[in-house]
Amino acid sequence: MQTSELRIKRRKPLFALLMSFVLPGYGQLYNGEVNKAIWLFLCFALLTVPAVAVIALYLPPDWMLPAFLIGLVLVLGVWLYGMVDAFRSARRQPDYVLQGWQHSGMYVLAFLLCNTVALPLLIDYVRQHQVESFKVPSGSMEPTVMTGDMLFADKRYNCPGCKTAVQRGDIAVFTYPNDRTKYFIKRIIGLPGDKLQINGTDVSINGKSLKMQETPLPKGTQVTETDGKATWQVVWVTDGKNLPQTDLTIPAGNIFAMGDNRSASNDSRFFGTVPLQDVVGKARQVWLSLDNKGQHVRWERSGKVLE
Repeated sequence: MQTSELRIKRRKPLFALLMSFVLPGYGQLYNGEVNKAIWLFLCFALLTVPAVAVIALYLPPDWMLPAFLIGLVLVLGVWLYGMVDAFRSARRQPDYVLQGWQHSGMYVLAFLLCNTVALPLLIDYVRQHQVESFKVPSGSMEPTVMTGDMLFADKRYNCPGCKTAVQRGDIAVFTYPNDRTKYFIKRIIGLPGDKLQINGTDVSINGKSLKMQETPLPKGTQVTETDGKATWQVVWVTDGKNLPQTDLTIPAGNIFAMGDNRSASNDSRFFGTVPLQDVVGKARQVWLSLDNKGQHVRWERSGKVLE
């Protein structure tokens, strides 16, 4: 009888609510509802990480913003439900009998496993193999990619076993050769073995010019380029700079990358070709864009597919 009395410990509703606020399902664990705790945590984890990959990679671009808003509502709904449910469940158990595993050490272990193992591993898997978000800090890819764009890069690209191979015209994210802690975003112009020549605003691959159309601008020239499959627009600004003229054969296993803002881009004309193994993703679409001061959202760019 004495042992039974020692195992009776009233559940504290506010404490259960606080635990579920810290981590969905954590309050249910405190209340002894293990199955419900697991399901709440799984719902939270799946809605916050893999759901982003599904939205970014598999839904039509026009659905992206509504899908994100719906996902946010669902995440908040799971979180709120977990808090309210934990509070109400604790109130219904004034004479709760502690189970053998319910002690502070087990609660700490469960929290650490969820927050330092399960969630980080899930996030890392999605970032390494599915999709990763990048923020663009410069205008080297304007007019296609703007300063302040936050975009999704498809990581199912240029990797062992991937079906998507590097192609000319792709907007690629790669490790900057001169500082491997940084990522650059440029357009792939030359592929391994290509004979590439740059003369003024004319870029030629294997003796064939990419220039399809040229339009004068107040301070430069807009050029539409194509390789017969993909088409893109670049800008050359007349600012007195002496840009390098290039004539080379791209080595095996390398690509030649250039910014669409040709007169304001640090690219392969300056730091050389990029090893294919350093290409980590293909820019897919913008999910959020802020102006140069970071104060206003460019809503019209949300969901814009980058081509």
